[in-house]
Amino acid sequence: MCPLCTALRKCSSVSTPRITTHYTIHSRDKDSRWEGIEMERFADEADVVIVGGGPAGLSAAIRLKQLANEHEKELRVCLVEKASQIGAHTLSGACLEPTALSELFPDWKERGAPMNTPVTEDVFSILTEKHRIPVPILPGLPMRNHGNYIVRLGNFVHWLGEQAEELGVELYPGYAAAEVLFHEDGSVKGIATNDVGIAKDGSPKDVFERGMELHAKVTLFGEGCHGHLAKQLYKQFNLRENCEPQTYAIGLKEVGLDYTNPYLSPFREFQRWKHHPSVAPTLEGGSRIAYGARALNEGGIQSIPKLTFPGGLLIGCSPGFMNVPKIKGTHTAMKSGMLAAEAIFPKVTAEGLDSETTGLHVPEYAEALKNSWVWKELHSVRNIRPSFHNYFGLYGGMIYTGVFYWIFRGKEPWTLKHAGLDANQLKPAKECTPIEYPKPDGKISFDLLSSVALSGTNHEGDQPPHLTLKNDSVPVERNLAIYDGPEQRFCPAGVYEYVPLETGDGMRLQINAQNCVHCKTCDIKDPSQNINWVVPEGGGGPAYNGM
Repeated sequence: MCPLCTALRKCSSVSTPRITTHYTIHSRDKDSRWEGIEMERFADEADVVIVGGGPAGLSAAIRLKQLANEHEKELRVCLVEKASQIGAHTLSGACLEPTALSELFPDWKERGAPMNTPVTEDVFSILTEKHRIPVPILPGLPMRNHGNYIVRLGNFVHWLGEQAEELGVELYPGYAAAEVLFHEDGSVKGIATNDVGIAKDGSPKDVFERGMELHAKVTLFGEGCHGHLAKQLYKQFNLRENCEPQTYAIGLKEVGLDYTNPYLSPFREFQRWKHHPSVAPTLEGGSRIAYGARALNEGGIQSIPKLTFPGGLLIGCSPGFMNVPKIKGTHTAMKSGMLAAEAIFPKVTAEGLDSETTGLHVPEYAEALKNSWVWKELHSVRNIRPSFHNYFGLYGGMIYTGVFYWIFRGKEPWTLKHAGLDANQLKPAKECTPIEYPKPDGKISFDLLSSVALSGTNHEGDQPPHLTLKNDSVPVERNLAIYDGPEQRFCPAGVYEYVPLETGDGMRLQINAQNCVHCKTCDIKDPSQNINWVVPEGGGGPAYNGM
């Protein structure tokens, strides 16, 4: 009998240990430990609530207050951010295009924006096993960066937060938006922050406190890539009905999450890449001071969902405005937030709203986006990413880019499709060859856990794991049996481990939720789509400090 079949038989012969204790999976209504616990939430009212303190959310907040000041209107704008400080969860070695920033703050230099390093040279190459093949970056190609700035995006986001506060935006870092609230008519009413003071086993602690509700005329969701609340909204309003599935990469190195071999480890691929003869000399003699990882949207314009619904809008990297060949999404995210602000401002400040109990629907936002430079830019590069899914692979994609983008500037009368959900791309382990990765040398390449220690990640240990499983038996019975447990390799933080059962007659999945760097890779790449990432207690997660 094959080893995988033996593993499957072993797995099914033992009872599945409980892994998930989170209330989103196990209702507190049926849990006697919650009887008599006060569950009423305090509610507050704002004109606009924004979820997420990234470039999109902050740009929207700033633009709203700018408009309010210009028109001498009172406007309460509240922004919640799950990180302990604005910018603490922002990770990017960003090359920032200043287009949107110059529109938002024409005097950004005088305001002291942390953009001090203009790009002076571009180098683009194909790496073979031992060599580097230079690829010329012709004028007009999206990879050309002249006029852009090298920035630490976390510092830039922190600066945006300072500008927002000066304008009167109410910023609430350390408050994770955990739930979308709805009016009786189904429109979005606002959000609720997460409860705190829940023990790891799902029971209430003595210090339990209910989250608070924030109600608004309209709520902007700018959670970033693969947002927890956006996933709920996609289903509630069927927002992905007329678009393609989103595709992703993980930002260690640009490793696409549409890979097929379950033995591949993005983290170890990154460590191996650093030893390439054309890369290693740059790193030799340096010191490793920080580490982080984050998923990126790569679907482009084909994968953008419907952006508006009664009571709310999607902005920034949550719906996915990244320009993939540029590897840039900050400028488009900022512009989407600005356009959202300009679309909703006249409606939220209008006299005599139709109803105080109906969320405002602002379809004008989507129209404004489609008439903006954001849509034009994304439309022109729409076929570059999917063109790599062809018989000739990398080289075919490069030839397509050279012919159809450089010559025709993306004006070809067709739009290519993606291969499908990244979660569906893995092949069974028996069809693939295990990958032998070299051991880290401790100088250029490193082990995973010592890297995670440098991410500043911290969570309250005694809380239910926020990496929830829809079914606790699926990891062993399906993921381990068929795909050899890919979550123990695709997670860049060592959150998932398969360990022997205490009885010695099988394996179980162990979730080290305290290691989670909030990259969302597990939620995206799980071949069973059984993992549901939800927010932990506010303030938990990495502390990138401008990395």
